Amino acid sequence: MRKFALLAVLLVVSLAAVAPAAAQDFPTVPVIAEGVTIGPVDVGGLPADQARAAVLTAFDTPLKLKFKRRTWKATPAQLGATPRIEAALAQAQGAAPGTHIELLTKIKGKSVRTYAAYLQRVFSKPARDTRVRAIKSKPRYTKARAGVVVDRKEMIKRLLTALKEHDRKIIPLAATLIEPTVTPDTFGPVVVIKRESKKLFLYNGRKLVRKFGVATGLAQHPTPVGSFSIIDKQRNPSWYPPDSDWARGAEPIPPGPGNPLGTRWMGISSPLIGIHGTPDAASIGYSASHGCVRMHVSEAEWLFENVDVGTPIFITKQ
Repeated sequence: MRKFALLAVLLVVSLAAVAPAAAQDFPTVPVIAEGVTIGPVDVGGLPADQARAAVLTAFDTPLKLKFKRRTWKATPAQLGATPRIEAALAQAQGAAPGTHIELLTKIKGKSVRTYAAYLQRVFSKPARDTRVRAIKSKPRYTKARAGVVVDRKEMIKRLLTALKEHDRKIIPLAATLIEPTVTPDTFGPVVVIKRESKKLFLYNGRKLVRKFGVATGLAQHPTPVGSFSIIDKQRNPSWYPPDSDWARGAEPIPPGPGNPLGTRWMGISSPLIGIHGTPDAASIGYSASHGCVRMHVSEAEWLFENVDVGTPIFITKQ
């Protein structure tokens, strides 16, 4: 019994001696002082591994970009950016409370330039002017579209600034809108000729300005149907016989009362065809010409002053 009692006493004494040593096997983990920031991140009170994770999470937040209603993202990795985290952490671990430590960023300039060139390629486009065509004997206009010019150098600057300053606010695309030169409201004159109806209509954009009775081609010499434009304008033109069977042996006719072209000629982009006045007023309203469109002399003179070289001409069968 005395032996057992002695052993019990020795065991208690041994445990008492070991307990303080066991407590010292779990040292306190050092943390960064309160109020210390690395870049935009507060790492105060965090151990180094948690501070590193917090800073990297914030840094890896994608940049947001916007143009009109479209938004998209680009990650720092896409732009070749990496933070110098270890150097910042080393400073933070020995920093006084409230210290701000700059987070330096390594950036591959080629990656940023490549991304800015991509934005320029995707978003830049030329302005599109209104074009016209005839549908059911009336002019119809395509929608004009503004062009876009992306400033690649400015986008490089904006991306670099956002990466270096760890700014994750939306970055607007550096772009300039280029307005179209021609819209439906500024299109100018358009002529529509209804061959069988023997009518000529002058539009200014969408607005009908004036209509006229005309003469068109004979059945054997029909006025061509299609889309054309005025390519030539002449005051007091001379008439020269065309290389056609019906004009064989004819002589040129100088300007004057007997000239079959009247006092004005508006040649269109169909060979030997034009709009002109005629001394034969009785032919208006009939198929009477060798393909040209005849008008009363005074009306041809008025039309001459209200159209230009390049004015679209649409001739329909109707």
